[in-house]
Amino acid sequence: MDLQRLDSYQGGAGPDFHEHVLHKIILLGDSGVGKTSLLVQFDQGKFIAGSFSATLGIGFTNKVVTVDGMRVKLQIWDTAGQERFRSVTHAYYRDAQALLLLYDITNKSSFDNIRAWLTEIHEYAQRDVVIMLLGNKADVSSERMIRSEDGEMLAREYGVPFMETSAKTGMNVELAFLAIAKELKYRAGRQADEPSFQIQDYVESQKKRPSCCSFL
Repeated sequence: MDLQRLDSYQGGAGPDFHEHVLHKIILLGDSGVGKTSLLVQFDQGKFIAGSFSATLGIGFTNKVVTVDGMRVKLQIWDTAGQERFRSVTHAYYRDAQALLLLYDITNKSSFDNIRAWLTEIHEYAQRDVVIMLLGNKADVSSERMIRSEDGEMLAREYGVPFMETSAKTGMNVELAFLAIAKELKYRAGRQADEPSFQIQDYVESQKKRPSCCSFL
């Protein structure tokens, strides 16, 4: 996937942003699930050792990806997972085209809270918003508390695509954003005779699964 970094957190529109529609994506989930690390991995292709201090409020990164030969612009918002900042996050739901909802596979409460997050999404977001469920920190298999099958079952219940990711190793990180970009591109420019794009089928055909053992 061709990636071009334009701006990060607090940046302006950038030189190419008049050419195409800007698609807004929001990262959601409890504090500590790895939203900022996932975004840094996608944006900069690296993992910064150590934990980030809890995100305060909200910030964004602009990225351009090439999907099927077409440049697609993504504006990716990193939100705070703390309860006291939820009202800030709610204000950004309504004009978002896609939501990446994360939990930490080593933290059961972050998984248990997914239903509450989905309730908020259905209350505040657009009815046709694209939702993807991500089980992050798949590299820490020795501390796993949530089975991949449990994530898949929950995703099927809500009719959303699912994959496990690792912000540390990069596993499935680009795929998650590329799948969203392909779906948004399809929705924005669908022709009457164009075959439909099935994001769940695409994810299932492309995603990598963690090995039985920890990553090196």
